[in-house]
Amino acid sequence: MLGGAQRYMQNNNRSINSCASAAHKKGSSAPAPADVRRSHTAGGDLQAAPSRDTRRLFFQNVLPAMLAFAFSGVYAIVDGLFIGQNVGDIGLAAINVAYPITAFIQAVGTGVGMGGAIWVSTAMGQKDTAAQRRYLGGALQLLLVCCAAVTALTSLLAVPLLQMFGASGSMLALAQQYIRVIALGASFQLLATGMVPLCRCFNGAGVAMGAMIAGFLTNTVLDWLFVSVYSWGMTGAAVATVLGQGVTVLPCLWHLARKKALKALAVRPQPGAVWLRLGHVGLSPFGLTMSPNIVIIMNRAALHYGGSEAVACYAVVSYVACVVQLLLQGIGDGCQPLISRSSGAGDHHSVVSLRGMAYCFSCLVAVLGALAVFLLRRQLPALFGVSGGLAPQVASVLSVFCLGFLPMALLRVSTSYFYAVQQNRSAYLLIYSEPVLLALLAGLLLPGLLGLGLTGVWWSIPAEQLLLAALGLWLVYRRQITPS
Repeated sequence: MLGGAQRYMQNNNRSINSCASAAHKKGSSAPAPADVRRSHTAGGDLQAAPSRDTRRLFFQNVLPAMLAFAFSGVYAIVDGLFIGQNVGDIGLAAINVAYPITAFIQAVGTGVGMGGAIWVSTAMGQKDTAAQRRYLGGALQLLLVCCAAVTALTSLLAVPLLQMFGASGSMLALAQQYIRVIALGASFQLLATGMVPLCRCFNGAGVAMGAMIAGFLTNTVLDWLFVSVYSWGMTGAAVATVLGQGVTVLPCLWHLARKKALKALAVRPQPGAVWLRLGHVGLSPFGLTMSPNIVIIMNRAALHYGGSEAVACYAVVSYVACVVQLLLQGIGDGCQPLISRSSGAGDHHSVVSLRGMAYCFSCLVAVLGALAVFLLRRQLPALFGVSGGLAPQVASVLSVFCLGFLPMALLRVSTSYFYAVQQNRSAYLLIYSEPVLLALLAGLLLPGLLGLGLTGVWWSIPAEQLLLAALGLWLVYRRQITPS
């Protein structure tokens, strides 16, 4: 087994670094300067024909990453399924209001893990073993620091945050029950989401997928046991989620230990150098993971124009849309180690080929996802125990959201590409303009100034995705003609 993994890594490195080795065959073994490498990956053609090896590596990394991301999002959806069937619409609304806190915990872990994965992959492409060990150790150390800090913060600030998100009365009481347990188990979620991208750096895409599946199955069985059988309600759903994330951590620890990666924990901590660099790059995947927290904006707009029923409606819609969104994010992040390693090696052809494949495949997944959701739009509300009067509204809103899946695919790949090659300013622009633009569209322009009311709130999501997808493609095109 270990010999097969080593042979795969050798073949992987030979394929990814083919152009770089040709560039250095005159005798220089030093990697190209950072500015030269970045100009290479920024410029060139928008499309390049991928080789057979590139296609094989792409799907070997992307398909497991897609499933891993999907299962990470299904945790909250499974909670919603059991809560909707056993607690009702008010329970669905409560878990949706509490979701931003859960997403914040996962985003911190993802930001640190992806920041480490990008630097480690780049160092692998440069064949810089010392830098690889330095950044891997820094990422693992920072994860442990974040475990303590995030647990304390979420435990102290949970109630004020829930009130700020619009929870009150019985909705607030139920949300408190859920988030109290989530905050206490924050370390499991941080380690799970942080170690998965690090595993992918060490040819562990399959391990990461298996870890997520194991956690998902654990969460599902325990949700059934705690919520449906023992009637523990919101507390039972939260306990099931935390224990499921704990199960996810175990295969990741095993894989990193098998690759001797955990020895990097012994490196001297460098908060002023390594940790800051990890944070600088990790801000992009952090923001991307936090993007589902547009539920805060949407919840407020839906509550204002449609009341608590509209909030419950959006809870179901956001759960369904989140699965497609995470599949698309899995495509971008799944090819991140390959793009970062190719960028570090100066292999521009592989970078462009991988990016083009990511665009094409993500568009295909988006179209298939939109068709599936549209065809099942009347059956999906029943899975969440939605009341009969609310089900038609959920089906109608799902039809609107399907229109945003294709631009979402383009946006997610553009964003992942930019932070994979450390074009951080472009990634920041795409990620952090999303909530600002949505706040304008959902909170002011469409429902208010244009007089569309609640209908305008629903249409703000596909409109925002379309505008940002166009911006992302323009930024990619601009990099082609004016490399920096």
